[in-house]
Amino acid sequence: MKKLEDYVRCIPDFPEKGIMFRDVTTVLQDADGFQMAVDAYRKMLEGVDFDVIVGAEARGFIFGAVLSYLFNKPFIPARKPGKLPCETISTEYELEYGTARIEIHKDSVKPGQKVVIIDDLIATGGTVEAIARLVKELKGEVVKIVFLMELAGLNGRDRLKGYDVDSAIVYEGK
Repeated sequence: MKKLEDYVRCIPDFPEKGIMFRDVTTVLQDADGFQMAVDAYRKMLEGVDFDVIVGAEARGFIFGAVLSYLFNKPFIPARKPGKLPCETISTEYELEYGTARIEIHKDSVKPGQKVVIIDDLIATGGTVEAIARLVKELKGEVVKIVFLMELAGLNGRDRLKGYDVDSAIVYEGK
């Protein structure tokens, strides 16, 4: 019986020497792997009281939308600037190799709503930390943050202290 980890393709020295790139596309393109991934997310959310799911562009959309359907909760996309059609709020954050911006619709999270944030991978934690700031700005409460994979060697959890963070797979290195 295969484990979820068996569906993740590892590409050495990408995007630079010394990095072991964890490729989620091999999980997505295998029906059993995709089902295992969705089941892992579902298990991490069992018993969590929440109102909405926010998914990070782009792979957080894939898992977030499926989970929104399974839990019968609204889905909110967190996107790169210029992709959302209505009034947005945005914030800048640091990446491993620079900075970026992310935004959500200004009316997407209502005051007091309990929010789950979903992404495929936590590396440095910058993207999800930025999304959590946006949720807080809209007076929502982040009650859980879940990832399929975590690169523990990049210490992304340090940026998310104070939040309930869970990952299905934890890789010790980068």
